[in-house]
Amino acid sequence: MDITRPNIASATEPGGAVSDSSSNTKADEAGAAAAASGFGEKGSFSPDERIEITEEDCYDELGFCFSSVKKWTILSIIFLVQVSMNFNTSLYSNAVPGMSEEFGVSKQAARAGAALFLVTYAFGCELWAPWSEEFGRKPILQLSLLFVNIFQLPVALAPNFTSVMVGRAFGGLSTAGGSVTLGMVADMWEADNQQYAVAFVVFSSVGGSILGPVIGGFSEKYLDWRWSIWIQLIFGGAVQLAHLLLVPETRTTIMMNRIAKKRRESGQQPNIYGPDEIRPFKERFSMKEILVVWIRPFRMFLTEPIVLTLSLLSGFSDALIFMFIQSFALVYEQWHFGIVAIGLAFTPLLIGYFLAWFIFIPSIKRNIRQREANPNDEKAQYESRLWFLLFTAPCLPIGLIGFAWTSGGPPIHWMGSMVFQAIVGIANYSIYMATIDYMICAYGPYSASATGGNGWARDFLAGVLTVPATPFFTNIGGERHLEIASTILFSISVLLVGFVYWVYWYGPTLRKRSPFAQQLHQAKEESGGRRMSHVSYGGSTRGMGSRSASYAPKAGNTTGAQLPGIEAKDQNYAQRRLAEISKEQNEGTATV
Repeated sequence: MDITRPNIASATEPGGAVSDSSSNTKADEAGAAAAASGFGEKGSFSPDERIEITEEDCYDELGFCFSSVKKWTILSIIFLVQVSMNFNTSLYSNAVPGMSEEFGVSKQAARAGAALFLVTYAFGCELWAPWSEEFGRKPILQLSLLFVNIFQLPVALAPNFTSVMVGRAFGGLSTAGGSVTLGMVADMWEADNQQYAVAFVVFSSVGGSILGPVIGGFSEKYLDWRWSIWIQLIFGGAVQLAHLLLVPETRTTIMMNRIAKKRRESGQQPNIYGPDEIRPFKERFSMKEILVVWIRPFRMFLTEPIVLTLSLLSGFSDALIFMFIQSFALVYEQWHFGIVAIGLAFTPLLIGYFLAWFIFIPSIKRNIRQREANPNDEKAQYESRLWFLLFTAPCLPIGLIGFAWTSGGPPIHWMGSMVFQAIVGIANYSIYMATIDYMICAYGPYSASATGGNGWARDFLAGVLTVPATPFFTNIGGERHLEIASTILFSISVLLVGFVYWVYWYGPTLRKRSPFAQQLHQAKEESGGRRMSHVSYGGSTRGMGSRSASYAPKAGNTTGAQLPGIEAKDQNYAQRRLAEISKEQNEGTATV
Protein backbone atom coordinates (compact mmCIF):
# COMPACT_ATOMS: atom_id res chain seq x y z
CA MET A 1 0.00 0.00 0.00
CA ASP A 2 1.02 3.63 -0.38
CA ILE A 3 1.36 5.85 2.65
CA THR A 4 1.71 9.52 1.80
CA ARG A 5 3.00 11.85 4.51
CA PRO A 6 3.43 15.55 3.74
CA ASN A 7 6.55 17.33 4.96
CA ILE A 8 5.93 19.25 8.17
CA ALA A 9 7.07 22.81 7.59
CA SER A 10 7.18 23.70 11.25
CA ALA A 11 9.67 20.93 11.93
CA THR A 12 12.31 22.18 9.53
CA GLU A 13 15.26 24.38 10.21
CA PRO A 14 15.93 27.56 8.18
CA GLY A 15 17.06 26.60 4.72
CA GLY A 16 14.88 23.52 4.60
CA ALA A 17 17.08 21.24 6.73
CA VAL A 18 15.14 18.77 8.81
CA SER A 19 15.64 19.28 12.53
CA ASP A 20 16.64 16.51 14.94
CA SER A 21 13.15 16.39 16.47
CA SER A 22 11.61 16.05 13.01
CA SER A 23 14.07 13.33 12.13
CA ASN A 24 13.28 11.46 15.30
CA THR A 25 9.52 11.72 14.68
CA LYS A 26 9.88 10.54 11.10
CA ALA A 27 12.15 7.73 12.17
CA ASP A 28 9.62 6.62 14.76
CA GLU A 29 6.85 6.78 12.13
CA ALA A 30 9.01 4.86 9.71
CA GLY A 31 9.71 2.21 12.31
CA ALA A 32 6.04 1.93 13.21
CA ALA A 33 5.04 1.68 9.54
CA ALA A 34 7.72 -0.90 8.93
CA ALA A 35 6.65 -2.87 11.99
CA ALA A 36 3.00 -2.80 11.01
CA SER A 37 3.80 -4.00 7.52
CA GLY A 38 6.05 -6.82 8.67
CA PHE A 39 8.84 -5.41 6.47
CA GLY A 40 7.21 -6.88 3.38
CA GLU A 41 7.53 -10.53 2.62
CA LYS A 42 10.91 -10.91 4.27
CA GLY A 43 10.08 -9.65 7.76
CA SER A 44 8.90 -11.66 10.71
CA PHE A 45 7.89 -8.77 13.00
CA SER A 46 4.26 -8.18 13.89
CA PRO A 47 2.37 -6.01 16.40
CA ASP A 48 2.10 -9.07 18.65
CA GLU A 49 5.89 -9.34 18.98
CA ARG A 50 7.74 -8.18 22.07
CA ILE A 51 8.63 -4.47 22.14
CA GLU A 52 11.72 -3.45 24.11
CA ILE A 53 11.24 -0.64 26.59
CA THR A 54 13.59 2.31 26.17
CA GLU A 55 15.05 4.77 28.64
CA GLU A 56 12.93 7.61 27.29
CA ASP A 57 9.83 5.51 27.93
CA CYS A 58 10.54 5.40 31.66
CA TYR A 59 13.27 7.95 32.34
CA ASP A 60 11.41 9.55 35.26
CA GLU A 61 11.33 6.15 37.02
CA LEU A 62 15.08 5.47 36.75
CA GLY A 63 17.86 6.25 39.19
CA PHE A 64 18.67 9.52 37.40
CA CYS A 65 15.37 10.93 38.68
CA PHE A 66 15.66 9.84 42.31
CA SER A 67 15.27 12.78 44.68
CA SER A 68 18.46 14.38 45.99
CA VAL A 69 17.70 13.05 49.47
CA LYS A 70 17.33 9.51 48.18
CA LYS A 71 20.47 9.71 46.04
CA TRP A 72 22.63 10.97 48.88
CA THR A 73 21.17 8.49 51.35
CA ILE A 74 22.15 5.68 48.98
CA LEU A 75 25.57 7.25 48.44
CA SER A 76 26.14 7.58 52.20
CA ILE A 77 25.62 3.83 52.65
CA ILE A 78 27.87 3.17 49.67
CA PHE A 79 30.45 5.41 51.36
CA LEU A 80 30.41 3.05 54.36
CA VAL A 81 30.58 -0.01 52.10
CA GLN A 82 33.67 1.39 50.42
CA VAL A 83 35.28 2.33 53.74
CA SER A 84 34.65 -1.21 54.97
CA MET A 85 36.31 -2.75 51.92
CA ASN A 86 39.46 -0.64 52.26
CA PHE A 87 39.46 -0.97 56.05
CA ASN A 88 39.96 -4.72 55.54
CA THR A 89 43.12 -4.12 53.52
CA SER A 90 44.90 -2.11 56.20
CA LEU A 91 43.79 -3.19 59.69
CA TYR A 92 45.35 -6.63 59.18
CA SER A 93 48.83 -5.11 59.52
CA ASN A 94 48.22 -4.47 63.23
CA ALA A 95 47.62 -8.19 63.72
CA VAL A 96 51.05 -9.08 62.30
CA PRO A 97 53.11 -8.90 65.55
CA GLY A 98 50.71 -11.08 67.56
CA MET A 99 50.23 -13.50 64.68
CA SER A 100 53.97 -13.81 64.22
CA GLU A 101 54.44 -14.64 67.90
CA GLU A 102 51.57 -17.16 68.11
CA PHE A 103 52.31 -19.11 64.93
CA GLY A 104 56.07 -18.87 65.05
CA VAL A 105 56.52 -17.14 61.71
CA SER A 106 58.57 -14.04 60.96
CA LYS A 107 56.84 -10.68 60.72
CA GLN A 108 57.94 -10.50 57.11
CA ALA A 109 56.18 -13.81 56.41
CA ALA A 110 53.07 -12.68 58.31
CA ARG A 111 52.87 -9.60 56.06
CA ALA A 112 52.24 -11.98 53.16
CA GLY A 113 48.62 -12.11 54.35
CA ALA A 114 48.27 -8.41 53.57
CA ALA A 115 49.92 -8.84 50.17
CA LEU A 116 47.76 -11.86 49.31
CA PHE A 117 44.55 -10.01 50.19
CA LEU A 118 45.49 -7.03 48.00
CA VAL A 119 46.49 -9.15 45.01
CA THR A 120 43.33 -11.26 45.14
CA TYR A 121 41.31 -8.08 45.82
CA ALA A 122 42.65 -6.76 42.51
CA PHE A 123 41.24 -9.77 40.66
CA GLY A 124 38.06 -9.75 42.77
CA CYS A 125 37.25 -6.22 41.55
CA GLU A 126 37.58 -7.37 37.94
CA LEU A 127 35.55 -10.55 38.41
CA TRP A 128 32.64 -9.02 40.34
CA ALA A 129 32.30 -5.70 38.48
CA PRO A 130 30.84 -6.91 35.14
CA TRP A 131 28.23 -9.07 36.86
CA SER A 132 26.83 -5.96 38.54
CA GLU A 133 26.12 -4.74 35.00
CA GLU A 134 24.22 -7.96 34.22
CA PHE A 135 22.43 -8.88 37.48
CA GLY A 136 22.30 -5.50 39.18
CA ARG A 137 24.37 -3.65 41.76
CA LYS A 138 22.49 -4.73 44.89
CA PRO A 139 22.65 -8.54 44.65
CA ILE A 140 26.30 -8.45 43.61
CA LEU A 141 27.31 -6.16 46.47
CA GLN A 142 25.29 -8.25 48.93
CA LEU A 143 26.97 -11.45 47.80
CA SER A 144 30.38 -9.80 47.89
CA LEU A 145 29.87 -8.45 51.41
CA LEU A 146 28.51 -11.80 52.59
CA PHE A 147 31.50 -13.77 51.28
CA VAL A 148 33.98 -11.23 52.64
CA ASN A 149 32.40 -11.52 56.08
CA ILE A 150 32.34 -15.33 55.92
CA PHE A 151 36.03 -15.49 55.03
CA GLN A 152 36.94 -13.34 58.03
CA LEU A 153 36.09 -16.35 60.19
CA PRO A 154 38.95 -18.67 59.09
CA VAL A 155 41.34 -15.83 59.96
CA ALA A 156 39.80 -14.87 63.29
CA LEU A 157 39.54 -18.54 64.38
CA ALA A 158 42.75 -19.70 62.67
CA PRO A 159 44.47 -22.67 64.37
CA ASN A 160 47.53 -22.15 62.17
CA PHE A 161 49.05 -19.66 59.73
CA THR A 162 47.84 -21.60 56.68
CA SER A 163 44.23 -20.92 57.69
CA VAL A 164 45.05 -17.21 57.85
CA MET A 165 46.45 -17.24 54.32
CA VAL A 166 43.47 -19.17 52.92
CA GLY A 167 40.96 -16.82 54.57
CA ARG A 168 42.79 -13.73 53.36
CA ALA A 169 43.05 -15.05 49.80
CA PHE A 170 39.35 -15.86 49.49
CA GLY A 171 38.39 -12.67 51.33
CA GLY A 172 40.25 -10.56 48.79
CA LEU A 173 38.79 -12.49 45.87
CA SER A 174 35.30 -11.93 47.29
CA THR A 175 35.69 -8.15 47.44
CA ALA A 176 33.85 -6.29 44.69
CA GLY A 177 35.65 -3.04 45.40
CA GLY A 178 35.11 0.48 44.18
CA SER A 179 34.35 -0.60 40.63
CA VAL A 180 30.78 -1.51 41.63
CA THR A 181 30.24 1.40 44.01
CA LEU A 182 31.51 3.87 41.40
CA GLY A 183 29.26 2.21 38.83
CA MET A 184 26.32 3.26 41.01
CA VAL A 185 27.31 6.89 40.50
CA ALA A 186 26.83 6.39 36.76
CA ASP A 187 23.42 4.86 37.52
CA MET A 188 22.14 7.94 39.32
CA TRP A 189 23.96 10.91 37.83
CA GLU A 190 24.43 12.01 34.25
CA ALA A 191 27.99 12.80 33.19
CA ASP A 192 27.35 16.55 33.45
CA ASN A 193 26.56 16.48 37.17
CA GLN A 194 28.35 13.41 38.53
CA GLN A 195 31.49 15.05 39.93
CA TYR A 196 30.33 15.85 43.48
CA ALA A 197 29.17 12.24 43.87
CA VAL A 198 32.45 10.87 42.45
CA ALA A 199 34.46 13.08 44.81
CA PHE A 200 32.46 11.73 47.78
CA VAL A 201 32.97 8.05 46.88
CA VAL A 202 36.66 8.53 46.07
CA PHE A 203 37.19 10.01 49.55
CA SER A 204 35.64 6.90 51.10
CA SER A 205 38.09 4.73 49.16
CA VAL A 206 41.31 6.51 50.12
CA GLY A 207 40.05 7.40 53.61
CA GLY A 208 39.11 3.82 54.42
CA SER A 209 42.71 2.70 53.96
CA ILE A 210 43.91 5.23 56.54
CA LEU A 211 41.19 4.39 59.08
CA GLY A 212 42.73 0.92 59.51
CA PRO A 213 46.10 1.93 61.00
CA VAL A 214 44.54 4.73 63.10
CA ILE A 215 42.17 2.27 64.82
CA GLY A 216 44.70 -0.53 64.56
CA GLY A 217 47.17 1.20 66.84
CA PHE A 218 44.70 0.97 69.71
CA SER A 219 43.66 -2.63 68.94
CA GLU A 220 47.27 -3.76 68.68
CA LYS A 221 48.19 -2.27 72.06
CA TYR A 222 45.14 -3.15 74.10
CA LEU A 223 43.61 -6.25 72.44
CA ASP A 224 44.63 -9.69 71.23
CA TRP A 225 45.63 -9.78 67.55
CA ARG A 226 42.45 -11.68 66.63
CA TRP A 227 40.41 -8.63 67.56
CA SER A 228 41.85 -6.86 64.52
CA ILE A 229 39.92 -9.42 62.46
CA TRP A 230 36.79 -9.43 64.64
CA ILE A 231 36.56 -5.64 64.31
CA GLN A 232 36.62 -6.03 60.52
CA LEU A 233 33.83 -8.61 60.72
CA ILE A 234 31.64 -6.50 63.04
CA PHE A 235 32.03 -3.44 60.81
CA GLY A 236 31.42 -5.51 57.66
CA GLY A 237 28.28 -7.12 59.09
CA ALA A 238 26.79 -3.77 60.12
CA VAL A 239 27.52 -2.29 56.69
CA GLN A 240 25.96 -5.27 54.90
CA LEU A 241 22.77 -4.97 56.95
CA ALA A 242 22.54 -1.21 56.24
CA HIS A 243 23.05 -1.84 52.53
CA LEU A 244 20.36 -4.55 52.50
CA LEU A 245 17.77 -2.37 54.21
CA LEU A 246 18.47 1.09 52.78
CA VAL A 247 19.88 0.74 49.26
CA PRO A 248 17.56 -0.12 46.34
CA GLU A 249 18.65 -1.39 42.94
CA THR A 250 20.09 1.38 40.75
CA ARG A 251 21.32 -0.42 37.62
CA THR A 252 19.31 1.05 34.73
CA THR A 253 18.71 -2.16 32.76
CA ILE A 254 17.48 -4.03 35.85
CA MET A 255 15.10 -1.21 36.70
CA MET A 256 13.84 -1.18 33.11
CA ASN A 257 13.14 -4.92 33.35
CA ARG A 258 11.06 -4.36 36.48
CA ILE A 259 9.18 -1.38 35.04
CA ALA A 260 8.32 -3.35 31.89
CA LYS A 261 7.09 -6.31 33.94
CA LYS A 262 4.94 -4.03 36.09
CA ARG A 263 3.37 -2.44 33.01
CA ARG A 264 2.64 -5.86 31.48
CA GLU A 265 1.01 -7.15 34.63
CA SER A 266 -1.13 -4.04 34.97
CA GLY A 267 -2.28 -4.37 31.33
CA GLN A 268 -0.93 -0.90 30.57
CA GLN A 269 1.47 -2.18 27.89
CA PRO A 270 1.04 -5.93 27.41
CA ASN A 271 3.78 -6.20 24.75
CA ILE A 272 6.49 -4.23 26.57
CA TYR A 273 9.60 -6.07 27.80
CA GLY A 274 12.85 -5.08 29.49
CA PRO A 275 16.22 -5.19 27.70
CA ASP A 276 17.22 -8.41 29.49
CA GLU A 277 13.83 -10.08 28.92
CA ILE A 278 14.07 -9.94 25.15
CA ARG A 279 16.94 -12.42 25.08
CA PRO A 280 16.36 -15.93 26.48
CA PHE A 281 18.14 -16.77 29.73
CA LYS A 282 20.09 -19.60 28.07
CA GLU A 283 21.40 -17.18 25.46
CA ARG A 284 22.33 -14.48 27.98
CA PHE A 285 24.18 -16.91 30.24
CA SER A 286 25.63 -19.48 27.92
CA MET A 287 29.23 -20.44 28.62
CA LYS A 288 30.34 -18.08 25.86
CA GLU A 289 28.40 -15.16 27.35
CA ILE A 290 29.73 -15.88 30.84
CA LEU A 291 33.29 -15.79 29.56
CA VAL A 292 32.59 -12.60 27.61
CA VAL A 293 31.23 -10.87 30.72
CA TRP A 294 34.09 -12.04 32.92
CA ILE A 295 36.74 -11.06 30.41
CA ARG A 296 35.20 -7.61 29.75
CA PRO A 297 37.17 -5.66 32.43
CA PHE A 298 40.47 -7.32 31.44
CA ARG A 299 39.74 -6.72 27.77
CA MET A 300 38.95 -3.08 28.42
CA PHE A 301 42.13 -2.75 30.46
CA LEU A 302 44.24 -4.12 27.61
CA THR A 303 42.45 -2.75 24.54
CA GLU A 304 41.01 0.59 25.62
CA PRO A 305 43.86 3.17 25.66
CA ILE A 306 42.00 5.41 28.10
CA VAL A 307 41.52 2.60 30.63
CA LEU A 308 45.07 1.30 30.26
CA THR A 309 46.81 4.69 30.50
CA LEU A 310 44.81 6.14 33.40
CA SER A 311 44.78 2.85 35.32
CA LEU A 312 48.56 2.52 35.14
CA LEU A 313 48.98 6.16 36.15
CA SER A 314 46.67 5.76 39.14
CA GLY A 315 48.03 2.30 39.99
CA PHE A 316 51.70 3.25 40.08
CA SER A 317 50.84 6.40 42.04
CA ASP A 318 48.99 4.37 44.66
CA ALA A 319 51.76 1.75 44.77
CA LEU A 320 54.36 4.46 45.44
CA ILE A 321 52.25 5.87 48.26
CA PHE A 322 51.65 2.41 49.68
CA MET A 323 55.40 1.79 49.86
CA PHE A 324 55.87 5.24 51.35
CA ILE A 325 53.50 4.57 54.28
CA GLN A 326 55.23 1.24 54.99
CA SER A 327 58.13 3.32 56.26
CA PHE A 328 56.07 5.06 58.98
CA ALA A 329 56.91 2.62 61.77
CA LEU A 330 60.62 2.86 60.94
CA VAL A 331 60.52 6.65 60.66
CA TYR A 332 58.56 7.52 63.80
CA GLU A 333 60.33 5.01 66.04
CA GLN A 334 63.26 7.45 65.78
CA TRP A 335 61.18 9.93 67.80
CA HIS A 336 60.17 7.14 70.23
CA PHE A 337 56.56 6.95 69.04
CA GLY A 338 54.64 4.08 70.62
CA ILE A 339 52.18 1.76 68.87
CA VAL A 340 49.21 4.11 69.28
CA ALA A 341 51.22 7.19 68.28
CA ILE A 342 52.47 5.47 65.11
CA GLY A 343 48.87 4.67 64.20
CA LEU A 344 47.87 8.28 64.78
CA ALA A 345 50.83 9.36 62.61
CA PHE A 346 48.69 8.39 59.60
CA THR A 347 46.27 11.22 60.42
CA PRO A 348 48.09 13.84 58.27
CA LEU A 349 47.40 11.72 55.19
CA LEU A 350 43.71 11.79 56.09
CA ILE A 351 43.93 15.57 56.51
CA GLY A 352 45.49 15.75 53.03
CA TYR A 353 42.56 13.80 51.62
CA PHE A 354 40.11 16.20 53.31
CA LEU A 355 41.99 19.20 51.91
CA ALA A 356 42.03 17.75 48.41
CA TRP A 357 38.30 16.98 48.55
CA PHE A 358 37.59 20.52 49.75
CA ILE A 359 39.74 22.30 47.14
CA PHE A 360 38.32 20.16 44.35
CA ILE A 361 34.89 21.79 44.81
CA PRO A 362 35.81 25.15 43.15
CA SER A 363 37.45 23.17 40.34
CA ILE A 364 34.26 21.17 39.81
CA LYS A 365 32.20 24.37 39.65
CA ARG A 366 34.62 25.82 37.10
CA ASN A 367 34.47 22.63 35.07
CA ILE A 368 30.65 22.68 35.02
CA ARG A 369 30.63 26.27 33.74
CA GLN A 370 33.18 25.39 31.07
CA ARG A 371 31.14 22.43 29.82
CA GLU A 372 27.95 24.49 29.72
CA ALA A 373 29.71 27.25 27.74
CA ASN A 374 31.22 24.76 25.25
CA PRO A 375 28.67 21.94 24.78
CA ASN A 376 30.16 20.82 21.45
CA ASP A 377 33.80 20.96 22.52
CA GLU A 378 34.94 17.42 23.41
CA LYS A 379 38.00 18.68 25.27
CA ALA A 380 35.75 20.80 27.47
CA GLN A 381 33.46 17.82 28.08
CA TYR A 382 36.22 15.31 28.87
CA GLU A 383 39.80 16.57 29.31
CA SER A 384 38.70 19.60 31.33
CA ARG A 385 37.95 17.12 34.13
CA LEU A 386 41.72 16.60 34.40
CA TRP A 387 42.55 20.32 34.49
CA PHE A 388 42.90 20.67 38.28
CA LEU A 389 45.16 17.60 38.31
CA LEU A 390 47.75 19.65 36.39
CA PHE A 391 48.25 21.67 39.59
CA THR A 392 47.80 18.99 42.26
CA ALA A 393 49.71 16.06 40.68
CA PRO A 394 53.11 17.73 41.36
CA CYS A 395 52.25 17.45 45.06
CA LEU A 396 53.27 13.78 44.78
CA PRO A 397 56.99 14.33 44.05
CA ILE A 398 57.05 17.44 46.27
CA GLY A 399 55.59 15.52 49.19
CA LEU A 400 57.85 12.50 48.70
CA ILE A 401 61.10 14.47 48.47
CA GLY A 402 60.09 16.64 51.41
CA PHE A 403 59.22 13.59 53.50
CA ALA A 404 62.49 11.92 52.46
CA TRP A 405 64.67 14.62 53.97
CA THR A 406 62.60 15.32 57.08
CA SER A 407 62.35 11.63 58.08
CA GLY A 408 65.89 11.17 59.38
CA GLY A 409 64.94 11.62 63.03
CA PRO A 410 66.13 14.15 65.63
CA PRO A 411 67.19 16.95 65.66
CA ILE A 412 64.64 17.47 62.82
CA HIS A 413 61.15 17.82 64.31
CA TRP A 414 58.66 15.09 63.43
CA MET A 415 56.08 17.71 62.42
CA GLY A 416 58.02 18.45 59.22
CA SER A 417 57.53 14.92 57.87
CA MET A 418 53.82 15.09 58.68
CA VAL A 419 53.34 18.29 56.69
CA PHE A 420 54.78 16.55 53.63
CA GLN A 421 52.55 13.53 54.35
CA ALA A 422 49.52 15.78 53.93
CA ILE A 423 50.91 17.06 50.62
CA VAL A 424 51.25 13.46 49.40
CA GLY A 425 47.64 12.86 50.49
CA ILE A 426 46.47 15.77 48.33
CA ALA A 427 48.19 14.20 45.32
CA ASN A 428 46.83 10.70 45.93
CA TYR A 429 43.24 11.87 46.23
CA SER A 430 43.54 14.17 43.21
CA ILE A 431 44.97 11.51 40.90
CA TYR A 432 42.33 8.97 41.90
CA MET A 433 39.48 11.49 41.69
CA ALA A 434 40.39 12.94 38.30
CA THR A 435 41.12 9.62 36.58
CA ILE A 436 37.95 8.00 37.94
CA ASP A 437 35.79 10.99 36.98
CA TYR A 438 37.22 10.90 33.45
CA MET A 439 36.59 7.18 33.03
CA ILE A 440 33.04 7.26 34.41
CA CYS A 441 32.27 10.09 31.98
CA ALA A 442 33.78 8.20 29.04
CA TYR A 443 32.30 4.76 29.84
CA GLY A 444 29.01 5.56 31.64
CA PRO A 445 27.01 2.34 32.14
CA TYR A 446 30.16 0.24 31.78
CA SER A 447 32.16 2.32 34.24
CA ALA A 448 32.20 -0.63 36.67
CA SER A 449 34.23 -2.62 34.15
CA ALA A 450 36.33 0.40 33.14
CA THR A 451 37.16 1.49 36.69
CA GLY A 452 37.80 -2.15 37.53
CA GLY A 453 41.04 -1.73 35.57
CA ASN A 454 41.95 1.23 37.74
CA GLY A 455 41.19 -0.72 40.91
CA TRP A 456 43.10 -3.74 39.62
CA ALA A 457 46.22 -1.71 38.92
CA ARG A 458 46.09 0.05 42.31
CA ASP A 459 45.49 -3.07 44.39
CA PHE A 460 47.72 -5.47 42.43
CA LEU A 461 50.74 -3.17 42.43
CA ALA A 462 50.23 -2.29 46.10
CA GLY A 463 49.93 -5.98 46.97
CA VAL A 464 53.05 -6.97 45.05
CA LEU A 465 55.05 -4.25 46.81
CA THR A 466 53.82 -5.07 50.34
CA VAL A 467 56.38 -7.76 51.11
CA PRO A 468 59.51 -6.01 49.75
CA ALA A 469 58.54 -2.60 51.20
CA THR A 470 60.21 -3.02 54.60
CA PRO A 471 63.49 -4.47 53.20
CA PHE A 472 63.49 -1.64 50.66
CA PHE A 473 63.55 0.98 53.42
CA THR A 474 66.08 -0.88 55.59
CA ASN A 475 68.64 -2.17 53.07
CA ILE A 476 69.15 0.76 50.68
CA GLY A 477 71.46 3.73 51.22
CA GLY A 478 73.48 2.80 54.31
CA GLU A 479 73.09 5.24 57.19
CA ARG A 480 70.72 7.39 55.16
CA HIS A 481 68.59 4.43 54.13
CA LEU A 482 65.22 6.08 54.88
CA GLU A 483 66.08 9.27 53.01
CA ILE A 484 67.59 7.48 49.99
CA ALA A 485 64.68 5.02 49.68
CA SER A 486 62.09 7.84 49.68
CA THR A 487 64.21 9.80 47.19
CA ILE A 488 64.02 6.84 44.80
CA LEU A 489 60.24 6.94 45.11
CA PHE A 490 60.39 10.69 44.40
CA SER A 491 62.34 10.07 41.18
CA ILE A 492 59.77 7.55 39.93
CA SER A 493 56.92 9.90 40.81
CA VAL A 494 58.37 12.65 38.61
CA LEU A 495 57.96 10.37 35.59
CA LEU A 496 54.39 9.51 36.60
CA VAL A 497 53.41 13.16 36.92
CA GLY A 498 54.67 13.73 33.37
CA PHE A 499 52.01 11.29 32.18
CA VAL A 500 49.29 13.51 33.67
CA TYR A 501 50.17 16.30 31.25
CA TRP A 502 50.48 13.86 28.36
CA VAL A 503 46.98 12.46 28.98
CA TYR A 504 45.54 15.97 29.31
CA TRP A 505 46.94 17.17 25.99
CA TYR A 506 46.53 13.93 24.03
CA GLY A 507 43.27 12.76 25.58
CA PRO A 508 41.24 13.33 22.39
CA THR A 509 43.63 11.06 20.49
CA LEU A 510 43.32 8.37 23.17
CA ARG A 511 39.53 8.52 23.01
CA LYS A 512 39.53 8.22 19.24
CA ARG A 513 41.61 5.07 19.63
CA SER A 514 39.15 3.70 22.19
CA PRO A 515 36.40 2.13 20.05
CA PHE A 516 34.05 1.44 22.95
CA ALA A 517 34.34 4.98 24.33
CA GLN A 518 33.54 6.32 20.85
CA GLN A 519 30.57 3.96 20.54
CA LEU A 520 29.15 5.17 23.86
CA HIS A 521 29.79 8.80 22.91
CA GLN A 522 27.94 8.37 19.61
CA ALA A 523 25.02 6.64 21.35
CA LYS A 524 24.89 9.46 23.91
CA GLU A 525 24.75 12.05 21.12
CA GLU A 526 21.88 10.20 19.46
CA SER A 527 19.92 10.07 22.72
CA GLY A 528 20.05 13.83 23.23
CA GLY A 529 22.95 13.82 25.69
CA ARG A 530 21.79 11.11 28.12
CA ARG A 531 23.89 8.16 29.16
CA MET A 532 23.10 4.85 27.48
CA SER A 533 22.15 1.98 29.74
CA HIS A 534 23.87 -0.65 27.63
CA VAL A 535 25.57 -1.19 24.29
CA SER A 536 27.37 -4.06 22.62
CA TYR A 537 30.91 -4.72 23.78
CA GLY A 538 32.66 -8.00 23.32
CA GLY A 539 29.49 -10.03 23.08
CA SER A 540 26.15 -10.26 21.37
CA THR A 541 24.44 -7.06 20.32
CA ARG A 542 22.15 -5.45 22.84
CA GLY A 543 20.00 -2.36 22.56
CA MET A 544 21.37 1.03 23.42
CA GLY A 545 18.49 1.90 25.69
CA SER A 546 17.21 4.70 23.47
CA ARG A 547 14.80 5.04 20.60
CA SER A 548 17.71 4.86 18.19
CA ALA A 549 18.39 1.32 19.34
CA SER A 550 14.82 0.11 19.40
CA TYR A 551 12.69 -0.65 16.36
CA ALA A 552 13.15 2.84 14.89
CA PRO A 553 16.72 4.09 14.46
CA LYS A 554 17.14 7.78 13.77
CA ALA A 555 16.98 8.95 10.21
CA GLY A 556 20.41 8.98 8.71
CA ASN A 557 21.64 6.34 11.14
CA THR A 558 19.69 3.22 10.35
CA THR A 559 22.52 0.73 10.44
CA GLY A 560 24.05 -1.11 13.32
CA ALA A 561 21.09 -1.43 15.69
CA GLN A 562 19.53 -4.86 15.94
CA LEU A 563 15.76 -4.85 15.51
CA PRO A 564 13.82 -6.85 18.17
CA GLY A 565 11.50 -9.54 16.88
CA ILE A 566 13.43 -10.03 13.62
CA GLU A 567 15.50 -13.10 12.96
CA ALA A 568 19.22 -12.66 12.38
CA LYS A 569 18.94 -13.72 8.72
CA ASP A 570 16.38 -10.95 8.09
CA GLN A 571 18.24 -8.16 9.87
CA ASN A 572 20.07 -6.79 6.82
CA TYR A 573 16.90 -6.72 4.73
CA ALA A 574 14.97 -5.04 7.55
CA GLN A 575 17.65 -2.41 8.01
CA ARG A 576 17.69 -1.61 4.27
CA ARG A 577 13.90 -1.40 4.09
CA LEU A 578 13.75 0.88 7.13
CA ALA A 579 16.40 3.13 5.56
CA GLU A 580 14.30 3.32 2.36
CA ILE A 581 11.19 4.26 4.33
CA SER A 582 13.09 6.95 6.23
CA LYS A 583 14.48 8.36 2.98
CA GLU A 584 11.07 8.37 1.32
CA GLN A 585 9.52 10.10 4.32
CA ASN A 586 12.18 12.81 4.18
CA GLU A 587 11.13 13.34 0.54
CA GLY A 588 7.46 13.47 1.51
CA THR A 589 6.14 10.10 0.35
CA ALA A 590 6.68 6.61 1.73
CA THR A 591 5.68 3.45 -0.08
CA VAL A 592 5.45 0.41 2.16
